[in-house]
Amino acid sequence: MISVPSPHRSSASPRAPFAWQTRIYYEDTDAGGIVFYANYLKFFERARTEWLRAGGIDQSRLSVDTGTLFVVRRTAVDYFAPARLDDMLRIESHVARMGRASVEFEQHAFRSGERLCSGTILVACVNANTLRPTGLPHTVVAALHHE
Repeated sequence: MISVPSPHRSSASPRAPFAWQTRIYYEDTDAGGIVFYANYLKFFERARTEWLRAGGIDQSRLSVDTGTLFVVRRTAVDYFAPARLDDMLRIESHVARMGRASVEFEQHAFRSGERLCSGTILVACVNANTLRPTGLPHTVVAALHHE
């Protein structure tokens, strides 16, 4: 089957998944001693930020220079097994789809190779003053596609 790029999809190939590690602290857990479910979204957010940083993008500077911000438009998360205090997690992130003004990320949390959680997060690029959608800055597209 031949794949034809749509106008809402980048024709360039996204780079390999980005990986970032984090440790689970007491503050990340609930009364049962397991990671509170919403904290996985924090871990995913931090991994996306570190991915941009690794690509030379400082989001504060980007906002000042381009007048753009990133906002989460939609999330979908599946949980498979709990993480606990002191666990080391590996968060893997990759671009599932890139549009003119948005990026859909697929992200996974692993502990020693075991998948604990997976999520799909749609991030939109907006004008900082109007909060209306605007095109992704070229530097961000390049950072997410860098090999």
